[in-house]
Amino acid sequence: MNILITRPLIDAEDLMEKFFSLGHKIIHIPTLKISPVKTELIDSIQYDAFIFTSANAIRNLKVIKQDKSKLCFCVGAITEKIARMSGYNNTVSAGGTVNALKNLIISSDQINEKSKIAYFCGDNISYDLDLELKREGIGTNKIINYTSVKITDLNEENKKIIENHPPDIILVYSLRSAQSFIEIVKNYSLYPIMTESTVMCISKKVANVFSNKGWKKIKIFNPGDELLQLKEINL
Repeated sequence: MNILITRPLIDAEDLMEKFFSLGHKIIHIPTLKISPVKTELIDSIQYDAFIFTSANAIRNLKVIKQDKSKLCFCVGAITEKIARMSGYNNTVSAGGTVNALKNLIISSDQINEKSKIAYFCGDNISYDLDLELKREGIGTNKIINYTSVKITDLNEENKKIIENHPPDIILVYSLRSAQSFIEIVKNYSLYPIMTESTVMCISKKVANVFSNKGWKKIKIFNPGDELLQLKEINL
């Protein structure tokens, strides 16, 4: 199969290698540019726990005296893996959705109304996790430590690859990425090709974006389950 991946290379490299090993062809069209935000160093001692809803939040984390035993709530398995690679050993994964992450935090026996949590995220989020937790009486401080800028350009080489090898599968990992990808499709007149593809979306919100733009074959998946769910798609 021809598989189009929209994630930045740093997030997609391992998955691309797995797809290659299975004989699939990869088209890599990153749709977001991630940049760090200049922030003051975070004093870990001030917080009982950290929340990470993306690997980028961990990569751009700046703390004073890293506390490896700090309780870290992670949105999914990949984010948890990055947290552990960064030295944190007390991590919990919610399985891939922010709503599940909220419920995990609320039900944790290590968190109560006196707890103070630092929530690290980007400048564009589709779910106000900090506000939801505050409504539950949990003190949460949202800290934006990276930005995402849409990439809407497509070089001539990649355009020819898409035209000559239309993707069977398109993998999209965020609402902002979906919006950027659709701009590329529009700008380069690729609708007739792309709307025939099966688009795999990280959430219902992302899926709705594609549904509203004419895609018929849409699947929702959890990051980390791409290979498993790919086998379930009958093309």
